[in-house]
Amino acid sequence: MDVQNKKKIINDPVYGFINIPNEELFDIVQSSFVQRLRRIKQLGLSNLVYPGAEHSRFSHSLGAMHLMVQALEVLRQKGVEITESEYNGALIAILLHDVGHSPFSHCLEHFFFDCSHEDLSYLFMQKLSVSETARQIFAGTYPKQFLHQLVSSQVDTDRLDYLTRDSFFTGVSEGVIGTERILKMFNVWGGELMVDEKGVYSIEKFIISRRLMYWQVYMHKTVVAADNLMKNILMRARDLQTEGRLHTELYPVSSHLAYFLSNGMRTKQDAQAVEHFVLLDDSDIWSSIKTWTLHPDKILSFLSQSLVNRRLGKIIIQNEPFSQEQMRRLCRYESSEEQRYFTATDQLHNKAYNFLDTGINILYKDGSVREICEASDQLDRGFLSKEIKKYFFYQI
Repeated sequence: MDVQNKKKIINDPVYGFINIPNEELFDIVQSSFVQRLRRIKQLGLSNLVYPGAEHSRFSHSLGAMHLMVQALEVLRQKGVEITESEYNGALIAILLHDVGHSPFSHCLEHFFFDCSHEDLSYLFMQKLSVSETARQIFAGTYPKQFLHQLVSSQVDTDRLDYLTRDSFFTGVSEGVIGTERILKMFNVWGGELMVDEKGVYSIEKFIISRRLMYWQVYMHKTVVAADNLMKNILMRARDLQTEGRLHTELYPVSSHLAYFLSNGMRTKQDAQAVEHFVLLDDSDIWSSIKTWTLHPDKILSFLSQSLVNRRLGKIIIQNEPFSQEQMRRLCRYESSEEQRYFTATDQLHNKAYNFLDTGINILYKDGSVREICEASDQLDRGFLSKEIKKYFFYQI
């Protein structure tokens, strides 16, 4: 494509206009790896609860890149040395941070591969032949740690965008944060990302908002129910394929999904699996599930009809693990086959803030540094850093 014809401004409902800074980034945006993200919803099946949650991983990736541009400019204005190679590397790293996501995002993360989406993102960066600087910034091995922390930390451009964007599209106001102010408060001290002391209250709200969004959106009980229904559908389809009873010649699925149904979970070293994965998106899954609503296998057709028509079943969430006696009492299915496909039990967990990890540090005018829980008179370290665990029992 002629450089002069490369459109570099994208209209975004959250930030207005997003500028793509240069031709290299434009070419990466145009790559099949990034364009695939248009066809993967950012919030998976959350639109079954929040109808507005139709936004994609693509818009999130662009939004995070937009915030990275602002963050780097703020740091440069404060005298932080950032070379053009580092500047571009950080933008590439954040633009590609989610390219390894599975269809329906976190819902199916471990159905296709035995590794995280971050591992796959790094692999795809290698396939795109991006700079070593970009790969090191993404992986956290680049000497200037603050660049990696802008990509992945407890107050990074990824989290700033997804909280802002997810709140906007779901209409959940608890996720609204002072993104612009937090970016303006970024600083660097001793090679680490800091927040100027005037940003303490904005960081307090950011941490609390993230906690609220997890339980109101990301782990909403109906979303958890839908996620488990989808997992059970694909588990049944894979089992039928193993038994030779999926009948893909009569009830076709895409060749990319068929590969994983036939071969199960793969490793990232499996080149053929990777080739199929980069062509797999939400549409492959939905089209198959719609086809399976007419499948002669009663279990597969019932599960598929239930998801397509939003008959999601019931879920019970409690603070303590379910005992065997509780599950026997709650479960209305007797056979092991029915229990395998019509029920699910697991735990949900979230920690609002991890002070043992690279914490959020506040930089004072006298050069002193305090971790956010020490700097704040509102945040309780014990409460925020405690991992909240909840347990669920689901049945359709």
